[in-house]
Amino acid sequence: MNHDQVKEKLLAIEDAPLEFALIFSGKQSRKVNGLYKPESREIIIHNRNFSDDNLLLYTAIHEYAHHLHACRRGGSLSSRAHSTEFWAIFHGLLDLAEKKKIYRDVFADSPELVELAEFIKKKYLLENGSLVKEMGKHLLRAHELCSAAGARFEDYVDRLLRIPRVAADMAIKMYQYDLDPQVGADNMRFLAGIRNEDERISAEQALIKGKSPDTVRSGIHGRGEEEDPQLRLAREKQRLERTIASLNRRLEEVNRELETLDR
Repeated sequence: MNHDQVKEKLLAIEDAPLEFALIFSGKQSRKVNGLYKPESREIIIHNRNFSDDNLLLYTAIHEYAHHLHACRRGGSLSSRAHSTEFWAIFHGLLDLAEKKKIYRDVFADSPELVELAEFIKKKYLLENGSLVKEMGKHLLRAHELCSAAGARFEDYVDRLLRIPRVAADMAIKMYQYDLDPQVGADNMRFLAGIRNEDERISAEQALIKGKSPDTVRSGIHGRGEEEDPQLRLAREKQRLERTIASLNRRLEEVNRELETLDR
């Protein structure tokens, strides 16, 4: 693939509200496979690092995610480029690219990796989540016993169990909210921190369906944010310009055909 073909594939995955350049450096780099320059809106790919188009495309999608992230932020990026919002954008692009058959899911090509992932989920994520949730049940009972005995539950957690109070509180909420252990203890802690029941259920279902934690977190934190009017208009302007260019090309073709018929 050349750089024009790669850019075409990126735009086919998801349109960009602001124009960008994609450049092949023609070099090999030991440090990075690619980079994004928000000031000039340039994606630079060290194409000599790759012998496989799919791997090159993976890097291009990664850098394109930086561009889309910058677009959402008014054209600039903070010093922390790999934020939760970035990973949500990147994972979303990979999902779209796989659905559109633009990028090949490398994990699907390895039955061993898929089998191992299922083993880890069932043996460790599910069992660990179940244990923490069950601990929450017993901690809730301990809270009741402390109240009956005139003792402070916090003191029980601090001095007898010797675990952080936040961990005890999260375990209790996991049990009270009846969270699904299959998402794993870490994701259950995240879910336990969502107070709104509808949002919590929606987030849990998204995790169960295979959405990445960053994608789910970004969805929760990003609700209610209005799109930047300037970016919306810039996106509409770019789409109109592309439509006009396409119509002009078609008009030229029709004129040529008419000229041929008139001869």
